[in-house]
Amino acid sequence: MAPRPKQEDESEGKPTETLDGRKNSLSMAPAVSTAALIEEDPWDMPELQDTGVKWADLDTKRKILRVLTISAKLILLLGFLYMFVCSLDILSSAFQLVGGKAAGDIFQENSVLSNPLAGLVIGMLVTLLVQSSSTSSSIVVSMVSSGLLEVSTAVPIIMGTNIGTSVTNTFVAMTQVGDRNKFRRAFAGATVHDFFNWLSVLVLLPLEIATGYLVKLTDLIVKSFNIQSGENAPALLNVITDPLTHSIIELDESVISGIATGDPEAKNKSLIKVWCQTTSNTTVQNVTASNCSDFTCWELKNVTDVINIKKCNHIFVNTNLSDLAVGLILLACSLLILCTCLILIVKLLNSMLKGQVAVVINKIMNTDFPFPFAWLTGYIAIVVGAGMTFIVQSSSVFTSAITPLVGIGVIKLERAYPLSLGSNIGTTTTAILAAMASPGETLGNSLQIALVHLFFNLSGIVLWYPIPFTRLPIRLAKALGQLTAQYRWFSGFYIIACFFAFPLLVFGLSLAGWQVLVGILVPIVAVLIFVIIVNILQKHKPQWLPSALRSWDFLPQWAHSLEPWDRVVTIMAARCCCCCKCCNVTEKDEETGTHENKDNEIEMCDKDAKKTSDSCEILKATSL
Repeated sequence: MAPRPKQEDESEGKPTETLDGRKNSLSMAPAVSTAALIEEDPWDMPELQDTGVKWADLDTKRKILRVLTISAKLILLLGFLYMFVCSLDILSSAFQLVGGKAAGDIFQENSVLSNPLAGLVIGMLVTLLVQSSSTSSSIVVSMVSSGLLEVSTAVPIIMGTNIGTSVTNTFVAMTQVGDRNKFRRAFAGATVHDFFNWLSVLVLLPLEIATGYLVKLTDLIVKSFNIQSGENAPALLNVITDPLTHSIIELDESVISGIATGDPEAKNKSLIKVWCQTTSNTTVQNVTASNCSDFTCWELKNVTDVINIKKCNHIFVNTNLSDLAVGLILLACSLLILCTCLILIVKLLNSMLKGQVAVVINKIMNTDFPFPFAWLTGYIAIVVGAGMTFIVQSSSVFTSAITPLVGIGVIKLERAYPLSLGSNIGTTTTAILAAMASPGETLGNSLQIALVHLFFNLSGIVLWYPIPFTRLPIRLAKALGQLTAQYRWFSGFYIIACFFAFPLLVFGLSLAGWQVLVGILVPIVAVLIFVIIVNILQKHKPQWLPSALRSWDFLPQWAHSLEPWDRVVTIMAARCCCCCKCCNVTEKDEETGTHENKDNEIEMCDKDAKKTSDSCEILKATSL
């Protein structure tokens, strides 16, 4: 190789003088890779590229094969979606059989319902028990119509049903826990609905207690329009699903309303409907009067006799099992079908959403309008969400359907948020149409409760959507999704704490009296507010805090980090796994007669995973 020119050798490393008299070295800095400086955003959508063979490059045989394959996948997808919706319906019926009468008994606690916070958690608990906000709302409407509840007392219960119905899609997100990135997006897409409902209640419930604006506004609307009783709400999706679900189970939902309204005969009735076609015959008869003391007397009264005409055709019409037993059977079967259908739907979507189809769907779902009208895109999504929910007549079904799409990267979280808001609006329109079918004497109260639900959701949208800065549910859902992706066990803790432990705690304290409720909850809320404010200041304005509060390092690690708890959960899971494996090894050794004692040492089989091997070392050191 020829030597380099002398000029380059002399110039390399030799300082040169600039115009201002300073000397700069021409020596080249060592090359540094910038790959480490580029942080990958975990919320970026996965790239959907057209990797398939183009249609023009296929011969006739392959074109026919592709058309048949796509058609078969579409038929399977529609079939799985149908089974998914039917399983949700059966799941709701199972929960009503298991906890429906308990829900009716809860609504009978009128002294507790007068407490707005207790009414909120009771609405949550009842919706969790029956897995249907429509059922719990209808119970509230029947109680208001019968005079057992005032409209102002029922408002917090309606808010609670709005929170309780959002747990279904959170459960659905748990089915994608196997893939960390999919689970991060799916759990955030599910909990953005939760955070919207919680934040709306946090602001609007105190406002309603102080001003009563929802009651006053809806009362003004009902009185201003001469609304007449109309037809029943249209059965759109139910026309397709009822033939299958009613062949499995059919319930008499009037039993729950009867228990809630204090009907003594309702407690002894079964929720399983036996007679689907009945008629009533009212006659005037002599009955014994109750106000006669010294002698027997009679009076004329209208007596209604119910005549059974035709039995139902579902599986459990002639069963001797109790409601609880039937409910548990249906609960297990519907959960199995629900999870199976959801997994198969996700796999089918993954196989179908490739190539040009994936690119087109991604553009349609996530592309904004051109510049002057970009702000309209979110509101169009709200309208679409409301319309789709009106079609399926269930916000749980719609939000549960879009959650897997968020997980696999077809819909962005920012687009799923307005769709979820629209689903809240759509589910109230169905309630309004159902209220319009009420008799004239109860139409006003029924319609007012339905309108309270509508304006509560509209007020929440005004608070948390129009201004991008106020879209706190998206930021909170992303934070929780990131946390649950790192510590996946935390998702189960979140569901148990927010939807079960907290409502049960508040309900139990409400039974003890409002003094106990305030005395315990106020200090807890004050501490939470203090911690939130300090965390915000630590991140944005640490100089405003005293030096001791600029970090939480002065606390024990378990009090400000999930890492110690993660180690505990890992060790517990490893111990359970070890015990199962050791039991299997012991049984095999006893059968072959080759078992040897190893001084109570527990060994793990999975040596590849770092956490598992670390847990085994701990178990070796601590095992007895």
